[in-house]
This record gives sequence, C-alpha cells and structure tokens, in this order.
Amino acid sequence: MILFLFKEFKVALLILILAVLGISGSYLALYFTNTPLNVGSYTGLIMIVGIIGENAIFTFLQFRESLLEKSVDESIIYSISTRLRPKLMTALGAIIALAPLALGIGTGAQLHQPLAIAVIGGFIIAMPLLLIVLPAMLRVLYKGHKLDAIEN
Repeated sequence: MILFLFKEFKVALLILILAVLGISGSYLALYFTNTPLNVGSYTGLIMIVGIIGENAIFTFLQFRESLLEKSVDESIIYSISTRLRPKLMTALGAIIALAPLALGIGTGAQLHQPLAIAVIGGFIIAMPLLLIVLPAMLRVLYKGHKLDAIEN
C-alpha cells in the first residue's frame, strides 16, 4: 500500500523498516519487566507498528509537499517541526494513560498489563526513530535532489 501511495520503493522500504524497528522497544520493555508474550502483548506490537507507520507517512507527506518549494534540508526541518507536536502528544498521552495498567494498578489491570508495557516500550523507541532516524534517512535518500523545476 505504501509503495502505491508514494511510488518510490526506497521510501516505502524506509517506512516499513522504521515501523518494524519500533517493535524492538516493545520487546525490550517486555524483556526487562519479565512479561511473557501473549495475545495482549502481540496486540500492543501491532498497535506500535501501525502508529509508527502512520506518523512516518504523515511526516513524509509533509516533507514531499514542502520539497516543491524548499531545499531538502529546509523541507526536513519544516516537516519534523510541523509534526513534532502531534507525535509528542500521541506518545506522552498514551504513556501517561497506560502507566496505571503497566504498573498493575486497578481491578483487572494484570490482564492488560502486557499490552500496556508493549505500547509504552514501543513509544519510547518510536520517538528517536521518528525524530532522528527518519530525518537522517530522508537526507540520505534525497541528498542529490535539486529545485530544478522552480529554478527553470
């Protein structure tokens, strides 16, 4: 689907790799808390992949739109700064909301504890991926891009 949307194999592969790398944070959080993999934790992993993929797609769309009138570096700065607040609000809101479940506070919290731990761990890794790795990789992919259409 991403390949059809962007018509660029490198970008689709980059977004897919970032989404899959986000799972590493979930696995690390589950490992360090000694929480077993079960249906709840797998649901959290799927959520993290979707959220990271969605954020990366929106950031890339913003980058590609601003690339029509700006240089690559300016477009990266603009797209990351424009998408920074929604990313932080999503991550911090989810972490704060899921913290009581992850700590096992409340009736029935132990049932959903693996899901909460997986999502919190995924969001902790997702922020550096989306704010540092994605812009760096976009810079590498588009380093030879020029504003030929506007300059002519």
